[in-house]
Amino acid sequence: MNFETSKRFQLIPPYLFARIDAMKQEAKEKGLDIINLGIGDPDLPTPKHIINALCKAAKNPVYHQYPPYEGFLTYRQAAAKWVENRFGVSFDPKNEVLAMIGSKEGIGHIPLAFINPGDYVLVPDPGYPVYHIGTTFAGGKTYRMPLLKENNFLPDLKAIPEKVLAKAKMMWLNYPNNPTGAVASIKFFEEVVRFAKKHKIIVCHDMAYSEIYYNNEAPPSFFSAKGSKDVGIEFHSLSKTYNMTGWRLGFVVGNRQLVQALGNIKNNLDSGQFGAIQEAAITAMSSDQLCVQKLRDIYQKRRDVLVNGLKSLGWDVCNPGGGFYVWIPVPKGFKSMDFTAKILSETGIVTTPGVGFGQYGEGYIRMTVTTDIARLKEAVKRLSKMSLK
Repeated sequence: MNFETSKRFQLIPPYLFARIDAMKQEAKEKGLDIINLGIGDPDLPTPKHIINALCKAAKNPVYHQYPPYEGFLTYRQAAAKWVENRFGVSFDPKNEVLAMIGSKEGIGHIPLAFINPGDYVLVPDPGYPVYHIGTTFAGGKTYRMPLLKENNFLPDLKAIPEKVLAKAKMMWLNYPNNPTGAVASIKFFEEVVRFAKKHKIIVCHDMAYSEIYYNNEAPPSFFSAKGSKDVGIEFHSLSKTYNMTGWRLGFVVGNRQLVQALGNIKNNLDSGQFGAIQEAAITAMSSDQLCVQKLRDIYQKRRDVLVNGLKSLGWDVCNPGGGFYVWIPVPKGFKSMDFTAKILSETGIVTTPGVGFGQYGEGYIRMTVTTDIARLKEAVKRLSKMSLK
């Protein structure tokens, strides 16, 4: 029997990484030693004190039943305290904090709470594909805000057409940025607040990479800007901060109405996260943050090896201020997918084509630093022998 998919399903773009996986398999069959710089998944283990807290909590029968969808209050209190310690901004754990099964869940669901068919959502391009997909599933329209090098990979709010702004209900931001590595300033966020209030737009800030930054220059929260709580919500994740991508846990903080509306969507579509994982996360956020500083130090060294190595080859590299990605313009005459294929077939190095993050990602590739220094040095060595013609 042939089943017809929904029109909504048919709007999902082709899965670019399926083609990359096929090319990777072909490279393996040729006998190439694969160096994977394409996936943004931490290679280091979760710190032991967090694992130990999970093991202890898993034995507690209190956590063997359904957890509250909004997260245990103790978890939300720990999240609120962590945000206050890090950014100096206070949130009510009962009404302005919500647990997430990874921040991706909330990113995909919040348009369902506020977007009607025909409404516009302002989405950064290049950017995390879920911003667009969540908009599409809600029946909204995506307006792509170009993130250009000449504008420090910040959207030009003045360039958004008035006819779009008339129907715009939501804006996505993501700093430190995936894939460009750019970091936003408080001044920029203050501009966003004024813009959002003028046009009555909800601001959703994805801050999954808040603790991955360089040269001890910690990036600000959107809520560092005055008046931001009137218009915004911010998504946080334990995935990158504590090497917990497989644990699937995050949280959102922000405007009470926005948080509660997202909570109502969550309550109807999924359940809460396993309580023992929440307990382990409380340990992660409440303990000494030395493990996070050590992780940053490792990424700093890796970033410097990769960026300096590529620059020594004459590559024009965008030096990231945060996140664990390196954004690299491709040589003239290449499309990003073609250059990705060339690198893989000639060197065995997996990268990600910029076009996978949107139309304005064309002309770039992305590499990650979630690989040890020895492999990064080997990658640079292989690339030095590759023809750029």
